[in-house]
Amino acid sequence: MSKQMKQGIFGLALVIPSFLLLCLVVIAPIILAIMESLRDDGGNFTFQFYTRLFTDKVMSGNIIFTLKLTIISVIAVVLIGYALAIYMRFSGGPIVTGIKKMYMIPMFVPSVIASYGIINLYGNHGWLSRLLLPLGIEDLPRIVYDYKGILLANLWFNIPFTTMLLASALSGIPNAIIESAKDVGAGRLQIFFKLIIPLSYRTLLVAITFSFMGIIGGFTAPFLLGPNSPQVLGVAMRQVFSVYQETQFASATAVFMFVLCSFMGYFYIRTMIKDDKASTH
Repeated sequence: MSKQMKQGIFGLALVIPSFLLLCLVVIAPIILAIMESLRDDGGNFTFQFYTRLFTDKVMSGNIIFTLKLTIISVIAVVLIGYALAIYMRFSGGPIVTGIKKMYMIPMFVPSVIASYGIINLYGNHGWLSRLLLPLGIEDLPRIVYDYKGILLANLWFNIPFTTMLLASALSGIPNAIIESAKDVGAGRLQIFFKLIIPLSYRTLLVAITFSFMGIIGGFTAPFLLGPNSPQVLGVAMRQVFSVYQETQFASATAVFMFVLCSFMGYFYIRTMIKDDKASTH
């Protein structure tokens, strides 16, 4: 047996355990969920649960609510994270030092604790309302148990990770390129759109993809902070499964969420492959 073949067998032996674990915890549940969503109580093949997913007024409202919340959250996360990353990359001083020391803290706070903190701070009788009450401010906009509460939690959970990714990408841009562009008369907007974005957009796509998947599949914060109706798909799926005990409908909802994430993953992978092909030519 040649040395190359031995190395191939050894590499395959290292990969097989990870692949089997992936099949056990990811692929097998997906296949079982698809099979269950396509069978009625009698075991017959049917699309009724997917039809109901889009025709049921409550569930279609949940889908629209989830997509709107996800898109708005991702846009806000990326804009704020990008702004913070650029500010830390091209600025200095004590404010930047403070941001660099503190912006990672939310990543180490459990989602349950963060949600509980948001409730205590922004609730009807929370700390904010108590602080503003002596000033004569009583009517505060509803944040907790509302769309805005989930949006606030999504920003809390995703901005640090997005900022970390983008800051890492921006740190790889040499100062010499920026200075050369300034020397030939390029303005700030020109440098941003023609240098910074092209040199960091791959990391930006990674940040968008991970933010989208994390937000659309979120459960803890929407469950604790969101309204009773409409609900995000994760909370609605839990209610369908545990309260109404409609396992086939819950499986159809799970498959639909997986398809949404798959489209986002496909878009990201396709873009990366195109860029790699373009760079090789």
